[in-house]
Amino acid sequence: MSLIKSISGIRGTIGGRTGDNLTPIDTVKFAAAYGTWLKNNSKDKKLKVVVGRDARISGKMVQDLTMNTLTGLGIDVIDIDLSTTPTVEIAVPLENADGGIILTASHNPKQWNALKLLNSKGEFLDGVEGAKILEYAEQDNFNFSEVDDLGSITRKDNYMDIHIEEVLKLKLVDAKKIKKACFKVVVDGVNSSGGIVIPQLLKKMGVEVIELYCEPNGHFPHNPEPLKEHLTDICELVKKEKADFGIVVDPDVDRLAFIDENGEMFGEEYTLVACADYVLSKTPGNTVSNLSSSRALSDVTKKHGGEYKASAVGEVNVVKLMKDSNAVIGGEGNGGIIYPESHYGRDSLVGVGLFLTHLAEKNISVSELRKEYTAYFMSKNKIQLTPEIDVDSILKTMEEKYKNEEVSTVDGVKIDFPENWVHLRKSNTEPIIRIYTEAKSQAKADALAEDMIKEIEKIIA
Repeated sequence: MSLIKSISGIRGTIGGRTGDNLTPIDTVKFAAAYGTWLKNNSKDKKLKVVVGRDARISGKMVQDLTMNTLTGLGIDVIDIDLSTTPTVEIAVPLENADGGIILTASHNPKQWNALKLLNSKGEFLDGVEGAKILEYAEQDNFNFSEVDDLGSITRKDNYMDIHIEEVLKLKLVDAKKIKKACFKVVVDGVNSSGGIVIPQLLKKMGVEVIELYCEPNGHFPHNPEPLKEHLTDICELVKKEKADFGIVVDPDVDRLAFIDENGEMFGEEYTLVACADYVLSKTPGNTVSNLSSSRALSDVTKKHGGEYKASAVGEVNVVKLMKDSNAVIGGEGNGGIIYPESHYGRDSLVGVGLFLTHLAEKNISVSELRKEYTAYFMSKNKIQLTPEIDVDSILKTMEEKYKNEEVSTVDGVKIDFPENWVHLRKSNTEPIIRIYTEAKSQAKADALAEDMIKEIEKIIA
């Protein structure tokens, strides 16, 4: 069991000993640290925070602890209850709130939960802000409000409906074209919030929906990370039902994957590529993804005359670079779509609206759409190291060796070769080097990774 504290929040398994797991004590301490940070950054005004959760079994317990801790600090709470990460993100500015908390461990298994923290814009906190909250949590020295100054809790159950309406208002989401296409779609909601909101969105756009694992009971029927090896059931059901495609989301609905009409993965990396292709065809501009995302986004961006940039891994880094470069769309290769016309956060509802409009306009199958983009293949590996090995020195040696190639040191070392790339990153929590490669065949991606592993092992020897 485990408790992981980072600048983006606190994440852990339910049960066990305080300090080793996400126990009620740890939940209260971290919620109090966030509330204290908000109060210390306000000018003595009454504060308001939006709180929502995914459908995890522990969600209600963790939510009640979090909300009551905030009210104990004199902070008012807008309780939007069962929700999604992007729904909470759009609710914060709509409620004119000072922050937001999403109770979700994203793609982690059901025994995990987490507190993810937002600022007044509904965006994730940056490193400095997150570090300050961790500091407050360690100090464990909180000043709670007296009885006449306690906060209140206001329940608002309609925010997933509001989120759907916000998506349908987007200029590039055309519900009429989607309805005319008469799509038949299978949805795997992994028994969480996506099982409610994705089918509702699709039905609003005139799509025939077949629901698979859409009961929000928190009992995930398969590993909730939307990867090929976990999605055999929906792949089979798409073929059996002769559906046009399948849609898969993770428990908090910020990652989006598609299955084509043949029951094959469209590819999580290509969710962003296809959505960007559509957005750029209507609103030319720049794009951003992280350094470990596919080169296919760069190809599509150049095709439309825009400039592609790569950020360090992490949503907050992608968002910052998107703002700095005025990107019209961006995200992460794990199926996370960030579309600033809506908000600066990964949003599967927005991704569904853009992807389906793109498909309806082209009037082709999902497999045919996939063939329009360069086929790239990834290999993801890691090297286990002993704690005394200097990882930074290894990365510096690799950077120097390949200095005649296109090298980025924004986040570890990424080496762009003409036909492929490799990204070497050290873990912040364990002595390993992550090795991501991409090439135009799986064999070449695997071979490049093997070569890099051998080179690093020579440096260590």
